[in-house]
Amino acid sequence: MNIKLLPKHKRPREKLIAQGAQNLKSKELLAILFRTGKKGKNAIELSADILKKHPISSLLDLSYEELLKIDGIDAGKACGLLAAFELARRAMNLYDGSRPLILSQQDALDQIGDIRTLKKEHFVALYLNARNELIYKETISVGTLNISIVHPREVFEPALRHQAIGLILVHNHPSGDTQPSTPDLEITKRLVAAGNLLGIEIMDHIIVGRDAHFSFKEAELL
Repeated sequence: MNIKLLPKHKRPREKLIAQGAQNLKSKELLAILFRTGKKGKNAIELSADILKKHPISSLLDLSYEELLKIDGIDAGKACGLLAAFELARRAMNLYDGSRPLILSQQDALDQIGDIRTLKKEHFVALYLNARNELIYKETISVGTLNISIVHPREVFEPALRHQAIGLILVHNHPSGDTQPSTPDLEITKRLVAAGNLLGIEIMDHIIVGRDAHFSFKEAELL
């Protein structure tokens, strides 16, 4: 039966408004997210069928591709589920709190050790997820920077492998002068362009010296 033909007190949306979400069954909540059913079944019936085979706890762990394999779930329904589950995770703080949050330049600098005093240039990349959590870091090169050493492939391969959505670049100037050199500007420009193609943002490039640092973001060079 079409949901619109049900009595109002049995329609999921109306029931949610009248009684609150906490008083709806899981199949009714899922039906609200789905909005529509499939041929021969309304959204409530479709949701009930899916929940028999895939409890909520298992749905939470499925990827977009895995959700599409479930009969009755199309791209729109899969995206709606993933978005709802992600919001729930964030609200409930279910993520591993051991991952450092990178919310400032100092947060980034705290994660790269004391490279200010090193005698060679070290180029480090910090890889972040959508919650600005540090999920991986890697020293890309040691020595004087040039385009051949700091290649986009070396920078973005870990980003793709760890599914990072953004990264922060940090390198030191042993001379203590934190102003970007011509190679620094060229490398940053090239990496930003590569990141734009891949959908991975260069969130900042920080140059550190013994007593100071320079941020490309602050200087509006990104």
